This record gives sequence, C-alpha cells and structure tokens, in this order.
Amino acid sequence: MESRACAKYQRVSPRKTRLVAENVRGMQVEAALNVLRLTPNKPAGILLNVMHSALSNASQLAGVDVDAMVVKEVLVNEGPTWKRFMPRAQGRATKITKRTSHITVILAEGQE
Repeated sequence: MESRACAKYQRVSPRKTRLVAENVRGMQVEAALNVLRLTPNKPAGILLNVMHSALSNASQLAGVDVDAMVVKEVLVNEGPTWKRFMPRAQGRATKITKRTSHITVILAEGQE
C-alpha cells in the first residue's frame, strides 16, 4: 500500500532540496523524520511537513501499519522561476532567478 503527498510552488531551490532528499530516501519513516528534524536547512523543514502529510494520508487508509512504512521515493521537480532584477554599479542591472520546487513524497509499507 502506498501513500503520497505533494507540495507545489515551494520557495526553495530544487538543487538544495535534492541534497536533503537523498539523506532520507529508503529509510524507515521514524528514522527519516528524526533526520529531517535535526537537519538545519530550509528544505528539511519543508520535507518534514510533506512527510507528515503523507503519514496522515496513510493513516486514513484501511489496514495500513503507519509504523512499518518506508520512504519509497522523494521526487523534487523544478517549478516556475521568479525573475527579478537587482540594481548594480554604473547603472547596470543583473538578473536574479528565484527558483521554486514541486516536492512529492511516496511512502510504502515494507522493509528497507
């Protein structure tokens, strides 16, 4: 049995989020939650919220043991990019790209 949760348009870079997601992929859910709680990055807090949402979705399913769930997959896709300009010296302007992410967490029952 699988459970999934998505968070779209999150204001965090996909590249930074993938680095944090690699740490929890394939782990038991309780261990993954502990790792995310102790990781001091912004993507860790967002992933923690998405994982809690996936756990809530799993608890709604009949006959699912929430304690035996494993992080099957963490997908981090790129969302739309906000384009801004910052004034620089001598009347110039440079482009600033503010990236967004679409984060999907898939939990499954079973062993690692």
